[in-house]
This record gives sequence, structure tokens and C-alpha cells, in this order.
Amino acid sequence: MAAQEDAAGARLWAMAHLGTPMALRVAATLRIADHLAAGARTAQEIAGAVQADPGALERLMRHLAARGVLTRGESGGYALTESGEALRDDHPSGMRAMLDIETWTGRAELAFVHLLHSVRTGEPAFPLLFGRSFWADLADDPDRSAAFAARMGAEVLTRAPHIVSGYDWGSLGHLVDVGGGDGSMLISLLNGHPGLRGTVVDQPETAAAARRALALAGLGDRCDVVAGSFFDPLPAGAGGYLLSWILHDWNDEAAVAILRRCAQAAGGGGSVFVVENCGVDGETPHTAMDLRMLAYYGGRERGVAELAALAADAGLGLVAVHPAGALSILELTPG
Repeated sequence: MAAQEDAAGARLWAMAHLGTPMALRVAATLRIADHLAAGARTAQEIAGAVQADPGALERLMRHLAARGVLTRGESGGYALTESGEALRDDHPSGMRAMLDIETWTGRAELAFVHLLHSVRTGEPAFPLLFGRSFWADLADDPDRSAAFAARMGAEVLTRAPHIVSGYDWGSLGHLVDVGGGDGSMLISLLNGHPGLRGTVVDQPETAAAARRALALAGLGDRCDVVAGSFFDPLPAGAGGYLLSWILHDWNDEAAVAILRRCAQAAGGGGSVFVVENCGVDGETPHTAMDLRMLAYYGGRERGVAELAALAADAGLGLVAVHPAGALSILELTPG
């Protein structure tokens, strides 16, 4: 019995111990894997290049070797294991940038240190750590802002085929992509439905990127771009208003405000479409992402029933739920 209790404690400690996750993130930030990719090298040899204390770097790398990320030879030289290869900047997984503490993702992940605050209050942890909201912090750094937009655009490419085929978007005539980022989703929808016209609404810098992307895609004659916020009045009279992976960034009050703006713009003749990852059965959102939304923004992952309840508060009724791969497309109408 004592052995079982010890094993249970060890398993919990393995999950809870912060040392290894932070060691990986520091290694990613210092680009240690890129320096080792050319061949085994000692911590002393690369310390200057990564601007680290040689002794402290040696201790970090020894720990990563103990965890199977690096190997350490008898002469003290380190090399990458198969797992460690994923920390190279050119690795197709893109993991190095995700773990880099100085990128938007790695920086935001540090908010988990204050998860207790979020659980006690329901508020985001990011402002407690950095003194301002995630969005204000992102807007203040052009490089992080551009990286965020690029990452969102890349994720759209994996979701887009399911969304494009998940509904007859062409029947709407005109679709407004609310918070449409760099235009990646609208480009996919316009290409998949030749009779469709579109509009992207997003913040000024992002709207400018969307305008360029749509022009490069040869779709400038079928779409326009409006610089603005989804908390303000939206272009009215379109057949549909799309919120793709938008509402999970916001708490219930803000989500209702966004939905209400869409309902107002849709009027009596338009529909609102909410795309979220509601789980296979529509009611089991991804738990890790849910905590991430809480810590970063104070947002949350929601099931269909929760989204429908928010929509009702905004004057929208649920008409149908259309499957789109792992995602759900909620079709809502005013009234």
C-alpha cells in the first residue's frame, strides 16, 4: 500500500513539477537546439553565443539530458535526441517558437503561474503578470502582433476545408467575416463558393494585412475590408456574419456584446454563424484550451448549449448545428 501511495505521489509530482517545462522553454528561447544541430558541443562552447552563464547553462543542459531531450557524451559535449530535434527553429512542428518565452505564445503561457488568481476570480491571469491585457500587450509589440496574425492564419488553413464544405455559404450572397484576421478564412470561402462576396472586419493593422492578402489572391473585386472593432456597429445588410474562433477569447458579457452587434447588423434578413470547437458531442470542449483561454484572456471554451444561451441573450435563436470536422458551425437568426 505504501509503495502504491509513493507511486501515486510520484506521478502527481511528475505532472506538477515546473522545472522541466521551464527548462524546455528556456532552451527554446536561447535556441540551444540550433547551436547543437551542427554537432555535439559543450555548454562552455555555446554559452557566449546564447548569452548565458556557462555554469548555469551546463546545469540546464544536464537536466534536459536526464529528460531525454539531449544526450551528453563523456567529453561533456551535448547532442540532440529525436525529441530535442523538435526544438530546432526550422523543425516543421514549429515548437521552438511556441515555447520561446519571448514570443506571444510563450509569453502568454507564463500567465499560468497565476492560475490561482483566475480560478478564484474568473479573471485572466495575464494582466496580473504583465500589468495589462493580452490584447494591449500584443498591440504594443509589432513583431509579436505580426506573429500572432500569422499563427492564426496558419491555423485557419487547417480548419478551412471543413468550414468551407460545412455549409452552403454561397447561398448567403454576402458574408462578413467578423474578426477575420488576415483574410485567410474569407479567401478559402470565396475560392470554395464562386458566387459569394465577402467583407473582413478587423483592427486597422490586421485589416491592412487582409486587404493585401485578398488582393494577392485575386479576390479584390469580390470583397472589401473594413477597419474596426466587433464591439462597434458592423456593416449592415449582409446575408451572413461569421465569428470563427472568436467567442472563446472572451468572457460571457463580451461574447454577448459581440453577438448583439452581429444580430443588429444582420437585421431581419441575415444569419449569424459561430464556429467553435465544441467537442465531438457538442458539449465537451477541450479542457486544456479552456484553461488557456481563462488564463490568457478570461475567455472560455463552450459547448453548443452554452453558446445558444449567449446567443439568446443577444436576441439570436439557434436554427441548426452543422458539423465541420472537429468544429461546429452554429447557425443563428435574429428574433
